[in-house]
Amino acid sequence: MDLLKKLCQIHGPSGNEVAVKDFILEYVAHHSGSWKCQPIVIQGEGFQDCLILVFGTPRTAIFAHMDTIGFTVRYKNELVPIGGPDVKDGMVLVGNDSQGPVRGYLKETEEKLFIEFEREIDRGTELVFETNFRETEDAVQSAYLDNRLGVWNALRVAETLENGIIAFSCWEEHGGGSVAYLGKYIYERFKVRQALISDITWITEGVTAGHGVVISMRDRSIPRRSYINKIIDLARESGIPYQLEVEGSGGSDGKELQASPFPFDWCFVGAGEDNVHSPDEIVMKKDIESMAQLYKVLMERL
Repeated sequence: MDLLKKLCQIHGPSGNEVAVKDFILEYVAHHSGSWKCQPIVIQGEGFQDCLILVFGTPRTAIFAHMDTIGFTVRYKNELVPIGGPDVKDGMVLVGNDSQGPVRGYLKETEEKLFIEFEREIDRGTELVFETNFRETEDAVQSAYLDNRLGVWNALRVAETLENGIIAFSCWEEHGGGSVAYLGKYIYERFKVRQALISDITWITEGVTAGHGVVISMRDRSIPRRSYINKIIDLARESGIPYQLEVEGSGGSDGKELQASPFPFDWCFVGAGEDNVHSPDEIVMKKDIESMAQLYKVLMERL
């Protein structure tokens, strides 16, 4: 879990994912020598802060978003949410501006959010939840398991991946915008048209912690049923614990693939977490393990 802890501590709210990308680039440079296949690294001009790893002759792409929820400082220390953070008075927020480190407490009024701090913070400064990474025998708990755990999963799959693509995307928590051009590049350059969304879902009345990775049959978007059925069949044959999710709201990078002019099939496959979008997100280790195991099977057999 050391890698996951490091990922959770990186500042990377929607729109400022560059530190996460740089961490992944450094990680790939230092560790890919021991991987089964050496990836081609695609990034830079035309890809903004996104990053693509290409292994062998790919058939399927994994999409994992690098960004997190957070807050933007407005005027006089008022806060504007980035994405949909779960806010409560007294939450510790951290960041940096031109005058140095910022660490203060969130204050919620009837209509607005503020940070209590000793001075006025530079407008436009991004603040995130302070990370307190906790690990027990059965679970991990921290701010930003969504979606640093999805990034962690993709990097673990990379260790043994022979044929496939891993795309690290931006802005997912605040409306998306990068997957459209990533999908276009992947489809036109490599003719890949099926995807897995490495992200984290919610514990609900139908998704139970500790009972396996979640295969989402639908959320606000509805993926193609024949592709979902194929994934469920492979999961059943593998013997890896899994659960099926059916929701009418929420979304992921999959919605951008479905809205694109390219014939992408996609499926959200990820562990369930509780205390969503808070500093205390928690995921069971059994679900993390089954997520990584199922991804390896799917990338080999899809």
